Amino acid sequence: MSGYVYSTSESVTEGHPDKICDQISDAVLDAFLVRDKDARAAVETMVSKNTVVIAGEITSTAEVDIAATARSVIRQIGYTQSGQGFDARSCLLLTNINRQSPDIAFGVGRGGELGGGDQGIMYGYACREAPGYMPLTCYLSHQLVISLSKARKEKVIPWLYPDGKAQVTMKYDRDGKPQYLSSIVVSAQHEDIDMGYLRDEIMTHVIEEAIDRKWIRPHTTIRINPTGRFVIGGPAGDTGLTGRKIMVDTYGGAGRHGGGAFSGKDATKVDRTAAYMTRYAAKNIVAAGLADRCEVAVAYAIGQKEPEMLTVDTFGTERLPVPAINHILNEVFSFRISDMIETLELQRPQFFGTAAYGHFGRENMGFRWECLDKVELIRELSADYMNNLLSTEDIGRS
Repeated sequence: MSGYVYSTSESVTEGHPDKICDQISDAVLDAFLVRDKDARAAVETMVSKNTVVIAGEITSTAEVDIAATARSVIRQIGYTQSGQGFDARSCLLLTNINRQSPDIAFGVGRGGELGGGDQGIMYGYACREAPGYMPLTCYLSHQLVISLSKARKEKVIPWLYPDGKAQVTMKYDRDGKPQYLSSIVVSAQHEDIDMGYLRDEIMTHVIEEAIDRKWIRPHTTIRINPTGRFVIGGPAGDTGLTGRKIMVDTYGGAGRHGGGAFSGKDATKVDRTAAYMTRYAAKNIVAAGLADRCEVAVAYAIGQKEPEMLTVDTFGTERLPVPAINHILNEVFSFRISDMIETLELQRPQFFGTAAYGHFGRENMGFRWECLDKVELIRELSADYMNNLLSTEDIGRS
């Protein structure tokens, strides 16, 4: 064990109770943004048994049938069969929506330019371990639950139900290079079926589809439904809440998290907007070759247009001095609230797509914070820095 490090990440399917809530909250936000791009929203959802409660603050000129929006999400996820304890048609749906506090509204909108909707610390992270510049364990855990959901929806495994989760543990060497998976865990909700058959099917159609064999060794522990039966699941088995899967939403524990959840919040909420902007910056810095790992941190005070703090950490992997990277960060990216919203197109309805399988690394979803459009500019500024440094050294030698 000496000299080695282990890292674990988990992910959950869209039918997990907490993820149902995230998707409902973001679907409601999107429905308002379709009709009113300036809508302010902070929507929280709870599911328990066959009941859905939607509460929060929304200020908008638009009108949205919130109950119909929620039922549509539940139906799309796959909770359509009565007798499972939760379904789109028969669930009791309660709403308690109010307007945004005028005190918060004044701080956000005063002076004609947007200020932060709250105080807080946000982090963005990127590395070279996996596609999308994501940590490998986070990427693999997402791939497992995506594969699980695909097997259900395409009826490759027709007896699967919507709830499920996965977890992987990776062994790294002392230089931080991934070696192999020490364990894989998959838990899948299912019809009443033989456990041996279930495990064989999950192994064949989920794990082997999602995980490259190079990460699996003969001594890798693979646990499939480790407690046995998982027939009662979803909200029938566990209460769900918006914002309870923040590590699933971000980097699986590889990068730090400020603590604020994302779903249901409009772009004036810096919990969401600044987390997206710092990811955008960190990803472009890594893709430009300035470092192999990068974490950008930012902090805001409520009502303020500029951050209180902006720092960058490259964990000793930098190819340029950290002060130079920090200078380039400030040259290329604006962290003013209004600029972040405009740059990342955060008044556009798109947030339902973020609410399952992570907000980051989703390069096929059209999210602006995943674009690599600043790479060339960063490289140019990096080259300018090196040229100036060489010129200074030449002058010193002469």
